[in-house]
Order: sequence, then C-alpha cells, then structure tokens
Amino acid sequence: MAVSSPPPPRLHLSLHLRKPIQNSPPSGKKARPAPTAETLRRRFLRRGVSPTPKILHTLRKKEALKALRRARKDTAAAATASRNPCDEEETRFRAAAAEYHALAGRPWDAGTRGMAPPRGLDGEEGGLEGLREMLAARRGDGFRWLLDDDIEAEAAERKQQRRPGAGWDVGTEDEERRIQLLVSRLNGDYLSFRDWRLTRVMKRADIIYSEDNLLRILDGLEARGNWRQALSIIEWVYNENSYRHRKSRFVYTKLLSILGKSLRATEALHIFTIMRGDAQIYPDMPAYHCIAVTLGRAGLLKELIKIIEYMRQKPSKLVMKMRRKDWDPSLEPDVLVYNSVLNACVLSQQWKGVFWVFQQMRIGGLPPTGATYGLAMEVMLKAKKYDFVQKFYEKMQKNGVPPRAITYKVLVRSFWEQDKINEAVEAVNDMEQRGVVGAASVYYELACCLCNNGRWRDAMLQVEKLKQLPLTKPLEYAFTGMILASFNGGYIYDCISIFELMKDHCMPNIGTVNVMLKVYGHCDMFGKAKDLFETTKACFLNSQTYIHEHSSFKADTYTYNSMLEASASAQQWEYFEYVYREMALSHHCLDQSKYSWLLIKACRAGKPYLLEHALDSILERGEIPDVQLITESICQSIAHRDYGRTLQLLNIMTQASIKIKEVEWDYLLQQNMHQFSIDALEGLIKYLSTNGTTNADPAVDLVRALQSQCRDDTSTQQFELSFHGSGNKYSCSSLAELDQLTCKNLCTDIILDVPGSDREMPQLGVSALMCRDISLNGQRVENKHELSDLGQRGPQVSAIDKVLDSMNSYGDNSYGEMPSASKILELWEHER
Repeated sequence: MAVSSPPPPRLHLSLHLRKPIQNSPPSGKKARPAPTAETLRRRFLRRGVSPTPKILHTLRKKEALKALRRARKDTAAAATASRNPCDEEETRFRAAAAEYHALAGRPWDAGTRGMAPPRGLDGEEGGLEGLREMLAARRGDGFRWLLDDDIEAEAAERKQQRRPGAGWDVGTEDEERRIQLLVSRLNGDYLSFRDWRLTRVMKRADIIYSEDNLLRILDGLEARGNWRQALSIIEWVYNENSYRHRKSRFVYTKLLSILGKSLRATEALHIFTIMRGDAQIYPDMPAYHCIAVTLGRAGLLKELIKIIEYMRQKPSKLVMKMRRKDWDPSLEPDVLVYNSVLNACVLSQQWKGVFWVFQQMRIGGLPPTGATYGLAMEVMLKAKKYDFVQKFYEKMQKNGVPPRAITYKVLVRSFWEQDKINEAVEAVNDMEQRGVVGAASVYYELACCLCNNGRWRDAMLQVEKLKQLPLTKPLEYAFTGMILASFNGGYIYDCISIFELMKDHCMPNIGTVNVMLKVYGHCDMFGKAKDLFETTKACFLNSQTYIHEHSSFKADTYTYNSMLEASASAQQWEYFEYVYREMALSHHCLDQSKYSWLLIKACRAGKPYLLEHALDSILERGEIPDVQLITESICQSIAHRDYGRTLQLLNIMTQASIKIKEVEWDYLLQQNMHQFSIDALEGLIKYLSTNGTTNADPAVDLVRALQSQCRDDTSTQQFELSFHGSGNKYSCSSLAELDQLTCKNLCTDIILDVPGSDREMPQLGVSALMCRDISLNGQRVENKHELSDLGQRGPQVSAIDKVLDSMNSYGDNSYGEMPSASKILELWEHER
C-alpha cells in the first residue's frame, strides 16, 4: 500500500520557484538626470546660501551617484517585469507537477519502506540518478529541464573545488605532492617572470601561495641552486592582485640567502632595495646578515659600508607613513656584519679597513672573536703586511682568544712568503701541542711550502697526517698542489718523484696529468709528455692502465693546450698537428688569448691550414678573433697571392671593429718582407683598387703601407752571394743582410746584380768589403777608380774608399794587410 509522503525539499523548492508570474507592463517612468552645478547653486541661492565651488562639486558627485543607483534600480525592475513565461512551458510544468504528486513518495527512498529500490538507487546520489533514469524512461528528454537547477549547482560546486587551494582540506600529503611537482617543473626549465608559461604553470599548480608554501618552494629550488627561478616566482607571486598585499619578510630573507649562496650580489642588492621601500617587508637583522655576507664574499666594500649606514638610519618618510609613529627599525651592526666587512677587505686588499673595523667594534662594545682576528690576519697577508700578521696573532693570544685552525693556515702562508720555512713548521707543531684540531688546509699549506723549497720528503710526512683527517676534497688535489709548488720553485725532478710516489697513495686525476704535461713541456721532456698523453687517451678508452677506471680521467681543454705547448717547444710539428686534430674532434677549443702564438708558430713552420681552421672555428662560435691571428693570416694570403682571402679578412676586421694604424701595417710588412715580392704587393694594391675597398677603414691604411713599402723596395737592390770554390748562391734583399751573411759564412767572392739602368753602386758593409773579389753586374771591381767608373757612390763613399785603399795589396793567399779589429769597430761606429 502506497503511503503518501511530502515532496523532497530540493524538488519542492524547484516547484515553488517555477510558479507562473503575472504579466505586468514595464515601468514607463523616465530616469531623472543628475542636477548640474548651476542647478544646485540656484537652489542654495533661493534659500539664501552662497555655496563655494568645493561644496557644489561634492553635492554634484552625491547627486550623480543617487541618479546612477536609481537608474540601475529602474532597469532591474523593468527586466523583471519583462520576463513572461510562455504558455507551452507553463503547461509542461503543470503536467510534471501532477505526475510527481502521483508518485508514491520519493522513489529513491523506496528501499526504506520495504519496497525494492530501483537498480542503482542506494543513497542520495544513487536516488538522484534513479530519478533521472525514471524521468527519461517515462517522458524521454521532455522532463530533463526540471533538474537544470541541480545540474547548475553541481557545476558551480565543481568549479568552486577547482579554484586554487579550494581542496586543501583533504590533507597535507596532497599539498606536499603538488609542491614537489611544481618544484620539479620549475627546475626542469628556466621560465622568466614575463614568460606566459610561468603563469600557466603557477596557476595550474592549484596552490595557495602562502608564506609556508613559498618557503617550501624556495627550499626545493635552493637544493638545485636555481636562483633565477626563485627570483622569477617571487616576483610573479607578489605581482598578482591576490598576493600583492601579502608580502612576507621571511620569504624575501630566504631569497636573499639563496642569492648569497649563488654569489649573485647585484640581484641581492636589488631585492634588498625593494625590502627597504616597503614597511611590510622592511629588513630586520637576519636580512642584514644575509646581504652583508653576500657583499662580503663578493668583495663589495663600498656597498657594504652603505648597508651599515642604512642599518643606523630611519626609513624614509614614505615608509614611515605605512606604520605607526613610534616604529623605529634602526639597528646596530653586530660581529657578523663586521666580519663580513673584513671578508670584503680580503678581496679588495683594503688593509686600512681592518683598523676601522676594530675601532667601530670597540666603540660599540663588541669583543673580537677568533674569526675576526683570523680575517684581519688574512687581510694583512693579502696586502703583504707580514708584520701586522704577527702583531694580530700576538694580540689574539694576549686577549685570551683561542686561535683556530684557519689562523695557523694564515701563519704558515705568511712564513712561506717570507721564506721562513722553519718558522712555518714550528707554527704547526705549536698548533698540535695546544691541542687544536688541525684542518686539512693547514697541512696542505705546509706541504706545498716544503715542496716549493725542495723538501718534498718532509712534505710526504704532512700527507700522512692529512690522510687521517676528514677531507673536503680528494687526496689527488693535495698531490697536484705539491707538484705545482715544486714546479714553481724550480725543482723539476721533485715533481717527477712526487708524481711517481703519488700512485702508492691515490690515483691521479686529469688535473695532475695537466700539471705534469706542463712540467714536461717546460723542461724539454717531449717523450715523457707524449707517453703520458697517450696513456691518458688509452685509459679513457679501455681503463686498462694503472689509473682507476672511476676517476675523472677524460682529457679536457687544458690537457690539449698543455700538449700543444709541449709539442711546439720541442718543434714536433707533425705531432702538434695530430694533437690539434684530436682536440678539434673532441669539440674542445684553443684559448686564443693565451695560445694564439702556438698557431702563429705552427703556421710559420709550414702548417698554415691549422691557422685557417682555428680562425674559421672562432668565427663560427661568434667570437672576435685575436688581432695577431688575423694579421698572420693576411701575411700568409699575401705570400700565396690569395687576394680574395685577404679581402675577406679585411671585411672581418671591419665587422669586428678591429683597427690597425698605418705605422703598425708598415712594421708588420717589414717584419714579413722575406715572404713577399714586389709583384705580390703591387698585385694586392691593384686587386683592392678594382674591388673599391681602398676607401674602407682597415684597407686604406694597408694600401698606404703597401705603397710605401713598394717605393722603398724599388730603391733597394737585390744582391747575389757566391762562395769561392763552390756553386752555392744566396740572395738577400738588403745590404745589412748581405753583410751579416758574408760575416757568418766567411764569403770570399761577392757578385752584385743591381737591377735598374742607373747601375748605382751599393754601400757595402765592412764584412762585405773584406772579401777577395767584388763584382758589380758582371764586371770585377779592381780599385776605387774603377768603382767611380761604374757609377756614382752613396753618401758613405769615403769610408768605403779607405777600406778599398787598404785592400789594394790584398792577394789571393795573404791576410797580413787586413784591417785591424779596432779599425773595423771604428768603421762600424761611423756607418751606424
């Protein structure tokens, strides 16, 4: 038996909301406009009041707002009156209501009355679905519109849950998961503040960017050293309207810490300036500590002094208006801030700042700590003030401040630079007797000090102590430093001994190999350098040598550079080319600022294509080539008469804004005239003229230098030397070279071929005039009368005549009448 029950609340509400509304005509009232200022003034005058313009302006604004509200109200009433349901909808509604009342109660509650519930109807949600199925089965889609309000309510609820942070009541696990997912996405790619992808990622994360959540995000970015992304997200969050007035001082202080650990002093100063301009995030002592440590590590002493002044000053008036009147955030620097100042003095070597720091600490009543004295000693060490190093150490002992291990490190370094080796050993012994736990850096410094002075066996005792301490770096670094110290001290064989003994303690790394290649290259041990280089390559390929396969033993740029330097020093140009090709295939680049001379030397040794390849590689990387590389390539192209290449190099100089003066071009051409010919220089001038590049900036000075060089060379005679009794001939382009070759090879015959029709007699040097036979253009010169018949002489004919007169009796096999050494020196001075 069906028992009638009251209708369900939700559907009952829907039925009442859908009652028909009587038709009512829209309101025909016309909205009254707001009165003007003149109308208001007349109203006041009628009442005997003279209003001021300010009163009129205020009243006019109020009347305008009243008129606006009245218009909105009339518009809403007209819109409500215009809603008239159609007859068809009213009919459908009444039919649905009758069908509903005919039902026996709520169908989804049939199971509670002993009736079998419809399939799938086991609760509120199941009942709603059952009702929908029943309505669809009875009337098709004609009654689905009855549930539109419910569907819209569910959609609004789902939308509410999709809003950022709306679902955080589920627990903290989901929150942690979303934060970790966001951090992983931010670490995956760099997204700047203005990148639209950052906005999409931050909004899709569905996180409320509160103070705690931002600190967690910054912790995740700090673990990866991603300071750029940390800066971007803080800037993005606090530029959003929802979080613009919710800035946190702790978040900004954390950001300062991240920037300080990444050594980004400029960005940290920018963030600190933002904090000083907002009272809500005005810096406190932890923020001052972060910025002070950052600036101290960067060596920015002037900026750090300004920070101390900011601490003692009150904020600006604009900032003070944001807080209460008695707010005073001014602070006094503490020991950590002053230690940061000393740390900045170490890098800037401002040793006078140490006394200022101690004076300020004494005024502020702050006692210096062991770190303060240690930093003061380090500043004096960097400034080479060794007396002050010892005085601060004595003052430290006098005040009863226990010295730290870093203090003894500074002492050992100070004694090392003063060549007081025994005092350095005694300082370390004193440290051990005092019971101070020595750091690894102290024994490393002493070991390098001993190796630099040839006492590498004593240094090995320090290595044994070093192995018993916790190391911040592997033991290979200690041996590499000892080898380098011995090399700088000039003890080459000690370097080799340490390297051989190193294999009993640890495995060498690539840094050790680079140092040994440098050692072998500087002491002409090319064979050992080659063997070590080949061993390095073979170890990287199959790991079958004495070096451990897990050590970082891949050849790097320094390895190839050191081997190239060793090959060039030994004049092994074939192996130089092999190493250069291996370096190019390994995608390593030669440092042109340090090793450009290697390529120039290889080019002059017959490997010009290496220089061309290096120059092309530099241009492909988008770098500016070194001037020496370009000028050497220009000289090589002129020598091979490759004028197109010369023009290309000049265009490169134009694009790179490389300028060479005419005097520099003259010097360069004179240094390389042994490679050129007059025809090559004239051909280059003609080629540049035909291409219209003689007016360009780099080419105009080159053309002038070429023209000057051609004029000088056309007036310079070409000579040919012939040794007596042999057919060897040497050509030279200057009289100085003729005299030098004559003296070096002890020539006895000189045959001069002077081009041109004037047949001018050259001015010979003393060594050339001492030869047995002198011939000019195929005619033998017998005496000075014959010389005057052959042509006119230069301005130094008198000196030549004297020598020739003294050589008139000079026979084939007699040397008794040769000029004396003093006379030759006098003639040299006269010719100079």
